[in-house]
Amino acid sequence: MAEVRFQQVGKTYPPRRRGRDGGSPVPVLRDLDLQIEDGEFLVLVGPSGCGKSTLLRLLAGLEAPSSGEIYVGNRAVSRLRPAQRDVAMVFQSYALYPHLSVADNIGFGLRRSRSRSVLELLQDGLHRTSRSWPAPLRLPSARERAIEARIADVAEILELGPLLERLPKELSGGQKQRVALGRAIARQPAVFLMDEPLSNLDAKLRTGTRTQIVELQRRLGTTTLYVTHDQVEAMTMGHRIAVLNGGRLQQLGTPMQLYQWPSNLFVAQFIGSPPMNLLPVEVCAPGQLLVAGRKLVLEGPLEALSAALVGQQLTGGLRPEHLRLAPATNRNLAAEVSHSEALGNEQLVTCRLLEGSQLVLVRTGPDEILAPGQSVHLEVDPAGWRLFDANGEALLPAARSATSASPQLPLFG
Repeated sequence: MAEVRFQQVGKTYPPRRRGRDGGSPVPVLRDLDLQIEDGEFLVLVGPSGCGKSTLLRLLAGLEAPSSGEIYVGNRAVSRLRPAQRDVAMVFQSYALYPHLSVADNIGFGLRRSRSRSVLELLQDGLHRTSRSWPAPLRLPSARERAIEARIADVAEILELGPLLERLPKELSGGQKQRVALGRAIARQPAVFLMDEPLSNLDAKLRTGTRTQIVELQRRLGTTTLYVTHDQVEAMTMGHRIAVLNGGRLQQLGTPMQLYQWPSNLFVAQFIGSPPMNLLPVEVCAPGQLLVAGRKLVLEGPLEALSAALVGQQLTGGLRPEHLRLAPATNRNLAAEVSHSEALGNEQLVTCRLLEGSQLVLVRTGPDEILAPGQSVHLEVDPAGWRLFDANGEALLPAARSATSASPQLPLFG
């Protein structure tokens, strides 16, 4: 196991156009600083093109950084060949060898972990050929026996024992994914890299495999860098989440830190499904906001901060659970139901505020009966407000804005 550090790492691709005008270079990562603790499961999220997969490819050695340095443990690895970096990558497409059995796919990296003489290769090949012969006629190879034992251990962990002699074309998507995981695990690397490994699976398989990966990482304790677009994967799998946008790190923290205290408007809208509601607000007095013509109370950690913000126009953020249907009062927001989505255990109701015409999402119970066009009133949780300045940066109390150089990794719940 080892920690991973990206130190001022940048990656720029050459111009896309050729010719005299040349075009402009394409920056993908910009002076990125990121530290992944030893044994941590870090999830990378961000929109398409933000640099997530490029970051993995740089660490794996499939790309070279344009600037900066990458460390695995105390070793600088930017100039090392991929085989020397002690990392294993699980690809979105599985990348299994179609002509090899499950067992040989799992053992592929082990058999190429170091160079072998012609005589040793011949001995290993004869051993594999003679495996089905009667015991007295089998040709021994200590290295092949060790590899076979390792394959058997990995197959037991991933419940692949009955599938070892099958070819990839005879496997389901979930089984192929487990074989790809097994190939990475077999090498016992210092770092696992996973690039959207569950995106090709259906919803049910994705849920089961997600749990399996989390349990596996907890059991092995291997430092893991996991790229995903899926909000549920990001919130449920990682110790911490790193949010990228435009090649820059926007925020790094635990799932609940990012959900409850986003560092800017981008994170507020990107983390959480559905995203945070955003409304124009004015701080009209300490602990009081003017929203859609109503004066609403501001409580919680931001109340003390509001005294210095009186008169400022800001953006106020509310998660859907911080709004609820309530009777008409002077402190509630008048709205009209636009539509609702029944999710079984809850409803997500889209409402349009009568003053300002902003759309907001509200979580309600599954038994609420609401029709499009129906008038409702919304009560705001006064402690649920999050405030953002004109540049989109969050206004955070001192206790929330302080960061630790070496965060204490939370345990999986």
